[in-house]
Formats: sequence, structure tokens, C-alpha cells
Amino acid sequence: MYATLACMRTCVRQGVRVAKRQHEFCDPIHDFVRVDSDERKVIDSPPLQRLRHIHQLAMTFLVYPGATHRRFEHSLGTMELAGRVYDAVTGPSATRDYVREVFPGVDDEQQRLYWRRVVRLAALCHDIGHLPFSHAAEHELLPDGWSHEKLSMELILSHLSCLFDAMTPPVKADHVAKVAVGPKKAKDVPFSAWESILAEIIVGDAFGVDRMDYLLRDSLHVGVPYGNFGQHRLIDTLRILPFSTDTKSSIVPSLGVELGGLQSAEALLMARYFMYSQVYYHRVRMIYDQHLIDFLVEWLGDDRFAIDTNRHLSMTDNEVTSEIFKAARDKARPGHHWAKRLASREHFRVLYSRLPQDVERDPEAAVKVRQLAKEQYGSNRIRYSRRDDTGGKVDFPVLMDDGDITTSIAVSKVLRQLPVITKEFVYADKDIIIDAKRWLDENLDQLLEMESEEREES
Repeated sequence: MYATLACMRTCVRQGVRVAKRQHEFCDPIHDFVRVDSDERKVIDSPPLQRLRHIHQLAMTFLVYPGATHRRFEHSLGTMELAGRVYDAVTGPSATRDYVREVFPGVDDEQQRLYWRRVVRLAALCHDIGHLPFSHAAEHELLPDGWSHEKLSMELILSHLSCLFDAMTPPVKADHVAKVAVGPKKAKDVPFSAWESILAEIIVGDAFGVDRMDYLLRDSLHVGVPYGNFGQHRLIDTLRILPFSTDTKSSIVPSLGVELGGLQSAEALLMARYFMYSQVYYHRVRMIYDQHLIDFLVEWLGDDRFAIDTNRHLSMTDNEVTSEIFKAARDKARPGHHWAKRLASREHFRVLYSRLPQDVERDPEAAVKVRQLAKEQYGSNRIRYSRRDDTGGKVDFPVLMDDGDITTSIAVSKVLRQLPVITKEFVYADKDIIIDAKRWLDENLDQLLEMESEEREES
């Protein structure tokens, strides 16, 4: 070691450039993200560098000014966490017989290091298919059957495969692509049990490192404390465990946790609940997503967003933002009305929000309000947005102190009672909001009463 260091110093003194084997990125969440030279080449590639220009939280900065961070740093953080989780679940203390059943090569150092490289690269590349402003307009502006996950797979298999081939040892691009998106999003692609576990490390409902990083990172930049949880304790106690949700289901390997890490797992899922209910589903944030969609639909016209990978790489938030400001200043440009609202922060106001007592009387109360409000004031002055999240209702295996394995729902009252989040809003143009609220106050009870009577009669 000392001879190698002395040699490197000599080369530097003589003006010979020595390639670094390890590279560091300073990070506000993980202190440092460390990568080797092969990983650095992937980071420097166009698909990854494009993420420097894609906001992590779309236009949330119009509500929380600090939320200007990008998907690039999130991808680095996700890679860092993926490596840590992989080391935890394949380390000597975690390697039980049921781990060897899904990964026979766990005791082979070359095999173990190969799949460690795969899972880190998959975590790094998992978001490269995101459209401008991330999730905001994906469902409306991609062709049927396409998603950002499918675009990520296409980019990995086309633009990055040559970099994977050149690594030592070479890495198969299809391994990276599958692990990056998981079996739920790549439904027609066969997955081994081991590949499914690796994908769960990244995009799993319970312990996916994608979620871990965005909760910690978004919480920091938004400026709220409740996205935090004990990440180090949680990762140290993660294990691959056999799991079945009931007696009729087959037993499958899954990411679980030792009993000592259960409170950290609860904290993770509680953090997710609070971040979704308070930040991601914030009423003003949701209407800005809708205004952005309205602008993009008019601006793009019939073209929508490209699924051609080269065209995809050429489109970032920068191009969209430029068009928003051009359209905001020019009435003749497509999307002028919505662009002006985005550029001047003149969003629609909440006319009606989902209330439990209203839902009991009519589960479709908000939809009815939207329809009647459109009839009263015109469809262009009313908007509707709904978000449903069932991510809090997650069950996973727990390794008890006596060696038994049970379900998290069975041992955690916190997880059994974690609410399901549904946010639903009807919005109105601020020019009519006062009159619209007066109209709604006069008609809402009658609307709900009529629906209640109709259900009783049926």
C-alpha cells in the first residue's frame, strides 16, 4: 500500500496524471457518495447529466421555496443507499440458508461483487426516464403503455450498455434494467427470485432506497422535520427473509427487518405518511401540477412527449420553463393562459376539499361538486385533482429474537393503524372564488342529501 502511495506521489511530482480509482461527491444527506471510475463514467454520461436539469419535486418550489433540488443528486444518494443495503443483507451475519436459496453465489466473492455493482448501477439509473418536471404530467403526456420506468429501461439498454460492457468485469445491461424498475413495472420480463430481491432494494414498497433517499432529501430541502427516520439503524437490521402474508399464499423471499429495527421501520413509514399528507399532496402543489399539465397539453399539441430516446434526452425542465415564460408574455402562443398563471403564481383557489363526513353521505361528493361547478361557471374555470396513496399499508417479515418470523402487521400497532391517504380538491379561478363558495354553501347540503336519499331507495 505504502509503495503504491509513494509511486503515485512520484508520478504527480513528475507531472504524470494518475487516474483516481475512487471519486467523492459531497452530499447534504449522506456526507459523501463514493464511486469508482467505472461508475463515474456512467454518472458523466448524457442520461445521468440530464437529471441535473430535472426538478425532483416538479414546481413544488412555488409553494416551498427551498425545493429546487434535482433528480441528479437523488440518484447519487439512491446508489449510495443501495450499496449499504446490499452489504447489510449479504454480509456474513445475514447469510442464512434461505439467503443461499435465492442467491447461491452469496459465498462467492466475485459473484457477490458483481451483483453489488448491478444494484448500485440500477439505483443510479432508475430515474433517467423521467419527463420534464418528473411525475407531474407523465400519465397525460406519454402514449398508452409507456411510463418513465419503461423509458429508463430503454435508455439503459441503448445509451448505457456500451459503458457496462467496458467495465471490469462486464455488467449485463439487462440485469441493470430489470433491477432498476422491478417486476411490477416490467410485467412482461421474467425475473429470478434474486433479481426480484435486488429490485426490492431499490423500488420496494417497504424498504426501497429510492423512497428512503427522497424522504430524507425532500424533507431537508422543503424545510420540514417529519421526513426523517433512523436510516442507519434500519439498514443495519434489514434482512432477506421468507415471507407469506397468509396461510394460503406461497412463501417468497422478501426484505424484512430484525425486531430491533422495527421502530426504525415504523418511523420510515410514518415519515412517508406525513410527507405525502403535508407536502406531496399539498393543495397548492396539486393545483400547480394541474396548471402545468394544462400548459403542456396546449403547448405540445398532438405531439406529446417523445418516447424516442434521443429526443427524450434533449428535453429538460429548462426548455419547458423557457416556453412557459415566452407564452406568459405572448397571448398568441399556445398555453398562454396557463403559462401566465405559472409565471405569475396566479393559481386557482380551493373551492371544495374532501371531508370524511361528506364521503360518508356520498363517496363521489367531490366529483359531483366538480361537475355542477363546471355547469355553473364553465369548464375552463374549474379544476379537479385527486391523489390516492396506499403506500402506508405495507406488510413485511420481522425476524423475532427467538428466530421465528412473523408479519409486521401482527407485531406493530403503529402499522396496523397507519391511515390511507386520499386528498381530493375542486378548484376555481380566483376571480370567481368568492361567488363560487357562496354558491357551494347554498347547494352542497342539498346535493349530498339527494344522493343519500337515492342510495336509500336503491
